Amino acid sequence: MIIAIVLVVASLAVLIGGAEFLVRGSSSIAKKAGISPLVIGLTIVAFGTSAPELIVNLFAAYTGAADLAIGNIIGSNIANILLILGIAAIIYPLSIKSSTAWKEIPFALLGVILVFTMGNDILIDGSFNSAISRTDGISLIAIFIIFMFYIFGISKVKGEKGETENIKTYSWAISSLLTTGGLVLLFIGGKILVDNAMILARLAGLSEALIGLTIVAVGTSLPELATSVVAAYHHHDDIAIGNIVGSNILNIFWILGVTSTILQLPFNARVNFDVLVSILATALLFIFLFVGTRKKLDRWQGIFFVILYLVYVAYLVWRS
Repeated sequence: MIIAIVLVVASLAVLIGGAEFLVRGSSSIAKKAGISPLVIGLTIVAFGTSAPELIVNLFAAYTGAADLAIGNIIGSNIANILLILGIAAIIYPLSIKSSTAWKEIPFALLGVILVFTMGNDILIDGSFNSAISRTDGISLIAIFIIFMFYIFGISKVKGEKGETENIKTYSWAISSLLTTGGLVLLFIGGKILVDNAMILARLAGLSEALIGLTIVAVGTSLPELATSVVAAYHHHDDIAIGNIVGSNILNIFWILGVTSTILQLPFNARVNFDVLVSILATALLFIFLFVGTRKKLDRWQGIFFVILYLVYVAYLVWRS
């Protein structure tokens, strides 16, 4: 037990270090290449920090664990918005671009709505069973390809002066090394933390279902947490926001799409509540951009998000 506690603490240090390297390297690449930091956040950073979700889901597909595959994605998306963006906004209020408010966030909302419609064949079509099928997975991947074309189209839109003038630049070699090394450290730190947190949870007598809905979902989101918190601390709003919104889009359209093409995922109606929470969280993020300071996630909104997440986790504990 002591070894597990030590490893949890050590993994947190690895996560923080990895996030620091990733933010410094990716923001330097964005400035040197004349690419918007938002695009870097939506692509390189989002792909990297979503690696744990991808690995967990590929393993779940290989072993036939459909509930884990769907729960991991939905739980991670909820944690990304309510917990991670909430904490990031508490550290430093986040300014959000018009394109993110009107395009990327609604696109993320479309993703969770599609999970609800694709997964509820019994409710919507009157079928005998509900599942996210292989054809659903192919459709999700096709939409993801369209999204990547959109990202390519905005990749040369430069950030505003105030957004990039405080970014420190390094040589291409060092920038690439920082980015790659940061991604590797995030992956290693996240895996060590999840594995040992699950050991501690089992020793505490928590159920497997509760562990999956909380520790696995939050654990695979730890790279996003570390990256967005560090980005918020350095006032790199676009990377903090792009990382979360990009990860949520990737989680559904790419990771869930790939998973469901490997394995048809039976959809448990009990998960509908969690999907609706994810829809609510994404919709609240959009609405909050027009409440108070426009296109800005203020501290009080971040506090509200974190409280909402704690209420949700408390419900999961009661439900289990």
